[in-house]
Amino acid sequence: MRVSVVVPAYQEEKGIEAFLRQFERQTLPRAEFELIVVDGGSRDGTREIAARLADRVVLQTSTGIGGARNDGVRVGQADLIATTDADCRVPPDWLERIVADFDDPAVVAVCGPDGPFDGGLKARALYFFVRGIIRLAALAGIYGTGGTNSAFRKSAFLAVGGYRSMAHSDDIDMGVRIRREGRVVFDPRLDVGLSVRRLEKDGYLQTFLLWLQGDLKVLAGKPVEPKEYARQEY
Repeated sequence: MRVSVVVPAYQEEKGIEAFLRQFERQTLPRAEFELIVVDGGSRDGTREIAARLADRVVLQTSTGIGGARNDGVRVGQADLIATTDADCRVPPDWLERIVADFDDPAVVAVCGPDGPFDGGLKARALYFFVRGIIRLAALAGIYGTGGTNSAFRKSAFLAVGGYRSMAHSDDIDMGVRIRREGRVVFDPRLDVGLSVRRLEKDGYLQTFLLWLQGDLKVLAGKPVEPKEYARQEY
């Protein structure tokens, strides 16, 4: 087994089966990766549905979305960890490309862009701007290892203590810290589709400014309030 795919989930009964069935179409052979769903205490049928298609379903015990990913990493059996979310769409060659990016033993983390598959013109316009910032930041050596589309060597992930409990911007924080362990690669071919349902619910501008404020704090070495990223139902 080469990759453990860690997926946080909460109240995803409507979409978890379609999400997991994407991995039946991965070009990396099924025997070479495992699917781990970390459930945040769903009251619907998320765990029962996931149990039919995932290799492991575990109940989250740590705090926040980053804590859910940490819980999944702890039980993973592979040397590489890939992370995405239960409302994302991954390309068929996602895992195969991730494995290839780790052919260089100096590489400790790989990340790629994401963008909306729903939400209309407003969502596409916002993410056109966001993706540009992310690309420029990567060229400057600043990597946001977003939970929707990142992978790590498990040894390096554990060496830096995994994700820290933060209200948001824990992806930027991880990108800053894991660079101490080796090289981080931004691969634009790893293009993952995401849902903008949270932005639709909380407001595009408000959410973007919240993320930006947190990212700037992390880059300046300042703390972000360790408040749980609220579980939401859609």
